[in-house]
Amino acid sequence: MDFIVPFGPGGGADLVARQLGKLLEAELNVSFPVLNVPGATGNTGISKLLSAPPDGHTIAVFIGDTMGTLVSGSARWKLADVVPLGILIRQPTGLFVKADAKWKNFAELLADAKTNELKAGITGFGSPDEIHINQMNQKAGTKFRVVPFASPGERYASILGGHADVMVEQAGDLKTYLQGKQMRPIVFFADEPQVGYESIPLAKASGFPIAINQWRAVIMQAGTDPKQVATMAAAVQKAAQGADFKKYLADELAFPNSFVPAAQAVGYLENEFKTIQTNLAKK
Repeated sequence: MDFIVPFGPGGGADLVARQLGKLLEAELNVSFPVLNVPGATGNTGISKLLSAPPDGHTIAVFIGDTMGTLVSGSARWKLADVVPLGILIRQPTGLFVKADAKWKNFAELLADAKTNELKAGITGFGSPDEIHINQMNQKAGTKFRVVPFASPGERYASILGGHADVMVEQAGDLKTYLQGKQMRPIVFFADEPQVGYESIPLAKASGFPIAINQWRAVIMQAGTDPKQVATMAAAVQKAAQGADFKKYLADELAFPNSFVPAAQAVGYLENEFKTIQTNLAKK
């Protein structure tokens, strides 16, 4: 089986695939080599999935940022072209800066961004990352300019090397940098405080109500034999409900109830599509 990650190595999509892949190998006694296929906010990898025969031998990670490209019309495929096997992880999205950045808090960052153009590193255009940045520009008159970085490593390095001033990301994906005091969160776009960073404010308290969580699902091609889909969905659910994966969720600072099984995943994705559609900036 091929396990496609539509982003470069080291990011959240890569981590969830490698964690799940090990568990699926043990459950199904089949190898799940991870293939990193970065590009176009995840669409290059999804295109590789859809170009393969629907024989059940290829699965892929599908994330919220890629969903944004479906909503904006920049993707060349439809949600109906894939079948979700489950939503594996859900995390609050935040805004992060270099540890020694001059802004002590979110209010100082907003004040600076109203008079100076600040660069915001994001996954790609049309993504929820961009929606959160646009929300601040529209409601507060800030001058954030989004800069897409397809590779997680490039995105993380962007604020450390000064190529971006802030970055939209999830705390769990940056855990090493946060623990190493290289980066720090300055605000979270969420309805509840981020576990481990309860003192960091929520954007909605400053008048920014849009809060789109990052999620990572596993999908197969539509048209795959339903028996194969059912077998894979059952294996994914067993792995996701096991102790090893629950520990992984805790380590990634994710919601402990992250997993959404295949039966409910279609509705979940359709709802996420509508949420992004409602909040996507009009062209």
